Amino acid sequence: MTRWAMVVDLRRCVGCQTCTAACKQANGTPPGVQWRRVLDMEFGDYPDVQRAFVPVGCQHCDDPPCLDVCPTTATAKRPDGIVTIDYDLCIGCAYCALACPYQARYRTDRARFAFGAPLPSEAARFDEDRLAVATKCTFCVERIDDGLARGLVPGRDAEATPACVNACIADALAFGDLDDPGSRVSTLLRENRHFRMHEELGTGPGMHYLWDGEAP
Repeated sequence: MTRWAMVVDLRRCVGCQTCTAACKQANGTPPGVQWRRVLDMEFGDYPDVQRAFVPVGCQHCDDPPCLDVCPTTATAKRPDGIVTIDYDLCIGCAYCALACPYQARYRTDRARFAFGAPLPSEAARFDEDRLAVATKCTFCVERIDDGLARGLVPGRDAEATPACVNACIADALAFGDLDDPGSRVSTLLRENRHFRMHEELGTGPGMHYLWDGEAP
């Protein structure tokens, strides 16, 4: 089997937001919609205070709460772990956004552009099918599927790897198959202390965070 997952090394992330920009460029999301966000967090007690930058987005859960509440089956989970949305089935009820404990879903009711009228680049990427429906990070599933069809390996070959991972200047993001013990993500988890966000909820998040201290 295959289980696509992302590993984030919080010890390396510098909060530059390059992954956020790369995601917006690759997916053409409108202003205010960030499928890949980076939280700036401080924790601990003075004088032992630490700061961490935490990339977040859809966690592509093993047991996604968004799937159970969808009244139209628009949200689905593939055998490889990627959680998808069928825009043709989605009615925009936003039940999934309320159910998601990671605040990873968005709904855009009307076309919005950075400077009012669309720039040529925005017009070229505009997708009317993504209006009045739920949207979220897809792990750049089109890149993954296209790369696999060409014999590429997601997480190793850039053309088959999510845009945010390719863009990270600090090498803080990794992507790959958890069911492959030789993949980079499997190696990172095997050799480092790690946690998953809100793991106590039983969702089985597909994003894993490397961190030496307590979870931020």
